[in-house]
Amino acid sequence: MTDAYSLLEQIDDPSVLRRMERNRLPALADQLRRYILESVSRTGGHLSSNLGTVELTIALHYVFNTPRDRLVWDVGHQSYPHKILTGRREGMGRLRQHGGISGFPRRAESEFDTFGTAHSSTSISAALGMAVASRNKGENKGPTRRRHVAIIGDGAMTAGMAFEAMNNAGVTPDIDLLVVLNDNDMSISPPVGALNKYLARVLSGRQVTMARDMARSVLSKVPPVYELARRLEEHAKGMVVPATMFEEFGFTYFGPIDGHDLDALVPTLQNLREMHGPVFLHVITRKGQGYKLAEADPVLYHGPGKFDPGEGIKKSSGGKPTYTQIFGDWICDLAEQDERLVGVTPAMREGSGLVEFERRFPKRYFDVGIAEQHAVTFAAGMACEGVKPVVAIYSTFLQRGYDQLIHDVALQNLPVVFALDRAGLVGADGATHAGAYDLAYLRCIPNMVVLAPSDENECRQMLYTAYCHAGPSAVRYPRGSGVGAEVVKAFTRLPFGKGLVRRTGQRIAFLAFGSMVHPALAAGHALDATVVDMRWVKPVDEALIEELARTHDAFVTVEEHAIMGGAGSACLEAMAARGVQRPVLQLGLRDLFIDHGDPGLLLKLEGLDAEGIERSVRARFADLLGGTETAASPRLVASR
Repeated sequence: MTDAYSLLEQIDDPSVLRRMERNRLPALADQLRRYILESVSRTGGHLSSNLGTVELTIALHYVFNTPRDRLVWDVGHQSYPHKILTGRREGMGRLRQHGGISGFPRRAESEFDTFGTAHSSTSISAALGMAVASRNKGENKGPTRRRHVAIIGDGAMTAGMAFEAMNNAGVTPDIDLLVVLNDNDMSISPPVGALNKYLARVLSGRQVTMARDMARSVLSKVPPVYELARRLEEHAKGMVVPATMFEEFGFTYFGPIDGHDLDALVPTLQNLREMHGPVFLHVITRKGQGYKLAEADPVLYHGPGKFDPGEGIKKSSGGKPTYTQIFGDWICDLAEQDERLVGVTPAMREGSGLVEFERRFPKRYFDVGIAEQHAVTFAAGMACEGVKPVVAIYSTFLQRGYDQLIHDVALQNLPVVFALDRAGLVGADGATHAGAYDLAYLRCIPNMVVLAPSDENECRQMLYTAYCHAGPSAVRYPRGSGVGAEVVKAFTRLPFGKGLVRRTGQRIAFLAFGSMVHPALAAGHALDATVVDMRWVKPVDEALIEELARTHDAFVTVEEHAIMGGAGSACLEAMAARGVQRPVLQLGLRDLFIDHGDPGLLLKLEGLDAEGIERSVRARFADLLGGTETAASPRLVASR
């Protein structure tokens, strides 16, 4: 046991924490914060948000009887302290690595992870569902009654789903639900001091609660008097705490309190634990708390890679541009030429590459918050009036606006461009963030066109091609950098629906999409096969496929996407429509959720690196290649 972590190393289960004397909790918080900083600096991961929730996490596990009492962490970016205190301290050494622990709460990982999260604004709905289930099973009464706590950030509260859940909770009888708003986007101002701490404790105390309930019961028999008393109470609270709309949803509101003050947090939570019904606690925390560099720039330290805590994050020098940077340069360049262009993003300015666009075109930049449904329909509304919206969004997040995509954009054939970042596997963030389904859910929509670039230059030209299209379009590109292709700054429209033969070979033709073009080229060279950069997923180049069928004996489709319903399926449909009868090997992502890990390793495990592709083709078409069949790749492949 090391002196630096003497308290922390005693805790392998929250029950040990609950036996600890309360005056030792601040020292434990210091150790936990240092441990998080040390761990994340070695593995990479989410840092600022986790440093900001250290005291809150300790207080929740100290007060509530977890895992019987349910804690639901919204998004999960801030769950590292929770993981460390629930038996996964040593697992932090392999955080977000293949075979290691997830960076988000995950039910299969621990009984303390009561609900899997990673997409925003789900916690209140999930916790409410749990509270109703506990009520229906009779677990909401008696000395061992089960409590339910949703911990949600101020950013996640911008999503409509959070308010839908509160609207439902406020009229759901006989439940125990506490919503903790972790407000970390504002500094702790003077009003959040000793006076507010005292008021939060007093207002949450048993005597005040009983008195208020009794008064409501008596005064409710005289409606005018009760309404007057209620309004007086609201105005009185408004003098010393922020005005709140949460009570209009049926919640009893307390706060705000300092989320880094355990002497405020613990007794307040102890009082709230004894209350029934929907309760709302407003907690103020600071991102990056305790690490000055992260406090000064919480965005930079939101999700860093490995770094030296003593020196901080060093800006990288040069290197190949990422696809995100290619998009950011493109939208700024085109906005200079076309004043109709506007950029829309659901709270992903940095991640989607819109920082420079906002700086240069602030009146044409719209961050709508974590509200993907609204983002899509908002863009549709602008498109109706002749504006040209470009919606910058991750593939995995567009899933949340799917009905709006169909009904509000595609059905009306509106010219909205969807720039889909993080298409395919994303690495350390794992299955919750993988863009493995966009081709399937996009290409089935009438009026939609879908493109997939194989390199940086193609990405820029595809974005322009999509922008010039008269209807809805999507360009999907992967996370990180490409192959290092030279980017031509001139804007070029690509031929509509046409693929490009990149290598001419014999017998076997690769139909490769997006990021898989270059590994397919390497495999095609080894096999002396033809390789086509298909470019368009919808419409797929049916004429080219029919032409290739005259001179080739078999096809191989390759995509960084789920095999089911993806680009390979589009090729099979095209062959059926054209009467082409050739054996087809479909290579892509298997029908399972792929865990976190290094992207290159994950692609290799899926057989989607050059060697894996070659191995699968040799195993399937040994007779055509005139060689001895080699051992098949361990991954599952589909064939026709």
